[in-house]
Parts: sequence; C-alpha cells; structure tokens
Amino acid sequence: MTTLPPPVAIEDFEGPVTPKAFAALREQGRPAILRGLVADWPAVGMANQGDAEIIGYMTRERVPRPVAAIATKPGAHGRFFYNDDVSGLNFVKGTGHLEMFLADLLKARDMPDAPGLAVQSENIAEIMPAFARENRLDLLPSVPPRIWIGNRIRVAPHYDVKENIACCVAGRRRFTLFPPNQIANLYPGPFELTPAGTPVSMVDPLAPDLAKYPRFADAWQSAQQAVLEPGDAIYIPYCWWHGVESLEPVSILVNYWWNDEEPEGIAGPYDALLHAIAAYRHLPPVKRDVWRGMLDYYVFEDNGDPAAHLPPHAKGILGPPEPGLFAKMLGMIRGALG
Repeated sequence: MTTLPPPVAIEDFEGPVTPKAFAALREQGRPAILRGLVADWPAVGMANQGDAEIIGYMTRERVPRPVAAIATKPGAHGRFFYNDDVSGLNFVKGTGHLEMFLADLLKARDMPDAPGLAVQSENIAEIMPAFARENRLDLLPSVPPRIWIGNRIRVAPHYDVKENIACCVAGRRRFTLFPPNQIANLYPGPFELTPAGTPVSMVDPLAPDLAKYPRFADAWQSAQQAVLEPGDAIYIPYCWWHGVESLEPVSILVNYWWNDEEPEGIAGPYDALLHAIAAYRHLPPVKRDVWRGMLDYYVFEDNGDPAAHLPPHAKGILGPPEPGLFAKMLGMIRGALG
C-alpha cells in the first residue's frame, strides 16, 4: 500500500452558465465544476436546513411505486464493490418504499459503523413529480433527471457512455476523475459482473496497492478532484472515469445523462465493443493486425473518407448517416449473426 499526493483540482467554470457558454465548455472536452448552479433549488434550501427537513420535503407526496435499493454490511466502509475473490458483489439489492428507506437513512446517522445504503438512478418524475417540477435544470430542459440517495458511500471509478451533469443537493461529495485514455492504468474489472453498469476500476483510490496495480500511479498523475457543496454541480465529459465519495450521513445527488450529438438510429458503441472483443481479440496476431488496419480505414478514417472515390449511388453503408442507413446496417448484422 502507498499514499499518493493529492490530485490537481478540477477547474471551476467562471461566469454565468448560459447555453452558449456551456456549449463552448463541452467542445473543450474537459470536466468543470459549476459552482452554485442549482443553489436556488427548493430542495437545496431544505437540505441546508437539515437532514430531517430535506427528507420531509421528499416524502410530502406519495411515491407511486417501489424503488430499488442496495446495502453493504457494516465493515465495508460504504464501498460498493466486489467480494474478496471477485465472484460476486459485496452488497445486496432489494426494493421497497422510499419513505422506509429514508427513515432507515436517518436511523443510520448515529451508528458507529453504519451499513452503506443507497437508492441509485431513479427517474425523479416517476417517483416524486412535485420534486421534479420544483427543481429544474433549464440548461437541459428535455433530459430526464435521476436521483441518487445514500449515506457515506463510495462508488468505484467507472465511465458512462454519455455526458453528465451531476448536481449536489444534500451533503458534500468528492469526485475524482480520470480521462478516457487512462483505461489501461485503471485496471478495469470484468464486463459480466459490475457494480456500476460499465466495468469499474479494481484499484481502491483511497488505498491503492501499487505492488498489485503499479500503473495506477501513472493514472493518478492525470487525476482531477473536487468536492461539491450543496448547490454545486459538475460536468463530466463523455466516457471520463469518475469515482464518487459521499461525505455526509445524508447525501442526495440529481444527475442528467444525455447523448444529443449522435445520429438518429446509430448502433450502440458499447455493444459494438463487446462484439469486437468476441470477433477480434482471440485471432492470431497477424489476423488481428489485418483487422486493426480495416478498422482504422473504415471506422476511424485514418486515410480520410473511405468512400470518397465512389459515386454517391454506390457508397452504400459508407454513405452519409441517416436512420435508414443505420437500419440497413443493423439488418446486415442481424443477418450475419443468424
């Protein structure tokens, strides 16, 4: 085990977060802290009054359906991860009433070694319509908000195949980010079993074992970190790795995921990655090199447009993107798979 120096701070965005300014930020492809972005939300105001007040605010309307929750045992220190031999996860899943979960959250505040408790990624409009109406992010009016509720918990560094704005409502949260090119230094876990949807880093950032994961020291040199107060938000670019620590016994976050610049009907890049692993990874090296060249030519266009020499009517699936074209390609894939 070793202790690494603190990472550099995630830059604060300066000035009003107008749609034009936010578009310019996105083009830079870098994360940013948006201080006070949602400080005027009623929910943030209630959270600043106290834990009981924000929970009372959330339970004033009847929740129409059960919510999913997860919990670790005491002794896990709130880290949602794998068990010791990576044969399963170290937490259990269940469903129940949000009101009961929030009551348990308040009870756990005074426990010396509380279990980690979390409700994750619930669609707010479906469970708390009034909350959704009263706490809106005008910057992303068409993106459905999702809520994350828990105590002092830790989520391993992982990536989302989306852009993300995460808004801190109650309790402080520490975000540690790594750029996508650090994937090899973050030692991703398995695809089949993961605590966070996509593979997570197997390294504990709070206690990295550099004897086992030596390249993590290189990843740490690229890490950026910030603590969000209630009312603050963070912009996380597409596929940036992020680990999240909730620092208070009652912690609430609202986030917005979106992909608005991908052509309509496009196939899923993550699905294609899984197919590529199945198709290429176990070929002999000479054949893998052949297909690497094919991908560079047709997909990543290292030599420019691969169909530039063809007349428009003959470009086929290499033509301009449009829904009919993607439907045709997906049909070809389904046919090839039988």
